[in-house]
Amino acid sequence: MYKNSRGRPGVVLAAAAVAPFAFALDMSVVNVALPAIRTALGFAPLDLSWVVHVYALTLGGFLLLGGRACDLYGRRRLFALGLTVFGLCSLAGGLAQAPWQLVAARAGQGLGAAAAAPAALAMLTTTFVEGPRRVRALGVWSAVNAAGGALGVLAGGLLTEYAGWRWVMLINLPVVAAALALIPAGVPAGAPPARRERLDALGAVLATGGVGLLVLGVVRTDALGRGSPVTWVTLAAAAVLLAAFVLAESKVPAPLLRLGLLRSRWVAGANVLVFLAAAGQFTAFYFVSLYMQQVLGMGAAATGIAFLPFSLGLIAGTVAATRVTAARTPRASLVPGALLAAAGLAWFALISPDGSFLADVLGPSLVTSVGAGLVLAPVAAAATTGVAPREAGMASGLMNSSRQLGGSIGLAALATVAAHHTGAVAGPAALNDGYALGLAVAAAVFVLAAVVALGVLPRRRAVTPIPQPTSPTENQMEGTPS
Repeated sequence: MYKNSRGRPGVVLAAAAVAPFAFALDMSVVNVALPAIRTALGFAPLDLSWVVHVYALTLGGFLLLGGRACDLYGRRRLFALGLTVFGLCSLAGGLAQAPWQLVAARAGQGLGAAAAAPAALAMLTTTFVEGPRRVRALGVWSAVNAAGGALGVLAGGLLTEYAGWRWVMLINLPVVAAALALIPAGVPAGAPPARRERLDALGAVLATGGVGLLVLGVVRTDALGRGSPVTWVTLAAAAVLLAAFVLAESKVPAPLLRLGLLRSRWVAGANVLVFLAAAGQFTAFYFVSLYMQQVLGMGAAATGIAFLPFSLGLIAGTVAATRVTAARTPRASLVPGALLAAAGLAWFALISPDGSFLADVLGPSLVTSVGAGLVLAPVAAAATTGVAPREAGMASGLMNSSRQLGGSIGLAALATVAAHHTGAVAGPAALNDGYALGLAVAAAVFVLAAVVALGVLPRRRAVTPIPQPTSPTENQMEGTPS
């Protein structure tokens, strides 16, 4: 008989929280170091963006595959494998001597994170039963995740200025080592699946190719432009592959993504909401960082320190959201959180070229971050509500994919809007106007997220488990709204 199926919950929580902290830290810490990386390794101006884009491309493209693989082959196994790959590639990136070496290392980091991130969330949802204990665990997971992204800006500035750009890669090593050390201390191997299922190879190829091309087409608009034939061909190919993926998943016996999950209002609503919230949050980080450096003239280290209030606000928001969600429902925190984040971003949109940190950044940072924290904590609980343990990885991979796609697509789209508004003039006043417009649109995105939470997520706390197929050949679209 299988024993210790839940392991030591405290250790599972610690390991599952430390891993996404490293991934979130990595995503933001590298952005601050890009100018130093360009100078040190001799990147061509148009090639430098690949340091960021290739990570987003591999992470977004392989998350669904990683989520399903952890259901079939073991969450602990995929978690450890993904962390190991991420750590080794971080080391390779820190030692890179040529542009191609760093780009290859970043691609490997994305692959490792795509395996470990959904496994971490799946470990939490299968260790903590649905209810207040899971909500609290997901609150801690969300707070640490958010802190990693916010503190990455601080770490990136300090490391780049005082230690050198290589340390923005090497800083991942002690974090990964800590997470790996926790695995034998209490992370369970997990019960073997009830029946051995083969990985959906066709779905994996179609999903990875479709999502990868979608991310590629969007993020390369910075260099190619929205009207480029290459952009439109890439996006059209992505649409064809994703449409084929949906068709294939409705017919195979053991799909990569069981489409019946999406008939749950909790799962579908939470994934739309996390897509929108990630678009708004990533945009806020991007534009505010550029505003402080390119308009206010702050250095990298000073910009990092200026993000500390944002970090504290995110943590405060997730703590408050955990309490509200445990007592009521995720929707009770998601709606006010999205509206508060929208208000903060609207306040940010009033930035001035003659402004200052105290007048233009501090207040909106606190409001936006608390609102974002109120959204981040409960959305993971909503996205896994009613999901059976054997599909925890599938649901986790889907939510992580939605978040990654929202961040990549939202940031690329709003950065293009801002750049178009700025035009060829690159003075502080013109840049300020472009950033302000981007922040105003991000505020509207959070308002839309609040509308989704109100209109889609159920009001009641009672949960109807998402129906499971009764046989391998049953139509995968079966399911009823939860």
